Amino acid sequence: MELKAENISFYYGSWNIIDSLSFALPAGGFMSITGPNGSGKSTLMKLIMGFLTPAEGCFFCGGESLSGKRVEQIAGRIAYVPQEYVPAFGYTVFETVLMGRTSSFDRFGFESPEDRDVAMHMLEITETNHLVNRPLDKISGGERQRVFIARALARKTPVLLLDEPTSFLDMRHQVGIFDILKRLQVEEDKTIAVIMHDINLAIQYADYSLMFDGWGGIKIDSPENLFTEENIRNSYQVETIKASRDGIPIFIPAGRLSRSSRLKE
Repeated sequence: MELKAENISFYYGSWNIIDSLSFALPAGGFMSITGPNGSGKSTLMKLIMGFLTPAEGCFFCGGESLSGKRVEQIAGRIAYVPQEYVPAFGYTVFETVLMGRTSSFDRFGFESPEDRDVAMHMLEITETNHLVNRPLDKISGGERQRVFIARALARKTPVLLLDEPTSFLDMRHQVGIFDILKRLQVEEDKTIAVIMHDINLAIQYADYSLMFDGWGGIKIDSPENLFTEENIRNSYQVETIKASRDGIPIFIPAGRLSRSSRLKE
């Protein structure tokens, strides 16, 4: 299902954080959203989900305008994993993931065996099934993040938005989550947008990339064209060393006191 933005603008007070942004993420596309802290990435997702209202412009999902729709209506098409969750104390891991199926519960609010099967399957593919009976507030931050991803996947919506889904995860689970997302894109034609700070993962997994520069500028292109030493410097105010493996570019931050800079002296 296509996700589209037309001339979106948004202000925090007098600060124009997003100015006339337009993009079209085709059905089955995978888009990375990058940029420095505070540049507007999370704001963009909150605008899409209806938590915030654009000053100008409109979002479309599957060709239908999202303007004026309630958050619950938007959530029927778009599953969203925010950057931070307040743990739901008293719920187990399984109950938390099962909440992703509430839209399919019967009129008395009870889940079906299929709902329970879907929840267990999502726990399995996110490697959190061993936590099934653990209280949500008694697991690590990284484990909790994977549980919330499992809950979003359990919704089985055509569009997924994830705000830094791997920020608390170790390297193996970071790659594991992106492998899951890529498989959902390829096998189930999911439309996926992910806020991320790891440019190298964006290059490996995304088909499209949107980059905030922290100064109100936004660039959109393929990862191969967008991620250059110049664009990274302008956006993050940091120098990088460009390498490659099997033709895929890799960018290494080069701080003034990094080992690479010392070796050059």
